[in-house]
Amino acid sequence: MMFQVVPIMWRSVRPSRIADMPAVVNTFWLRKGYEGLTFFGRILTPSQEMADCFNTGAKGDRVSAAMKNHEMIHLRQAQACHDSWTCFYLLYIWYWLKARCLTGRKVRRQLRHAAYLLNPFEMEAYGRMNDLGYLKRCEDGAREWREYARMSLQERFLRYKANHRL
Repeated sequence: MMFQVVPIMWRSVRPSRIADMPAVVNTFWLRKGYEGLTFFGRILTPSQEMADCFNTGAKGDRVSAAMKNHEMIHLRQAQACHDSWTCFYLLYIWYWLKARCLTGRKVRRQLRHAAYLLNPFEMEAYGRMNDLGYLKRCEDGAREWREYARMSLQERFLRYKANHRL
């Protein structure tokens, strides 16, 4: 299970060369409760049923369409990061670590998984996942994450709180 991702990394291409990301099953890399993870141009899912929802588009299923849109936003974000998966993942990890180290106990008590949810890439993806026309409107890549990255963690937390009524 763990080593199934090595061929995905090895055969990966630049984000700009990917039109659609196929979903593959990999239970090792997904934490419990997560439905998908963008990984070098593929969507890792915990079950074949979830992979089929991503791959077929699950016509009429708004939740599956929103989840696919969320992962496709990550593809566009990688395109906006110098068209490089490496740059995207390094920035993603940097923002996650920064939030993990700098969020106070009060924020972590109010917001479970604060480092993940306050990551600028996730804030854009979650904020726009239900807007199925978002990617068509921003043809030059999803770049809203840069606005979030310029905000302090406190500002991001307040924005998250306002949008999710914590």
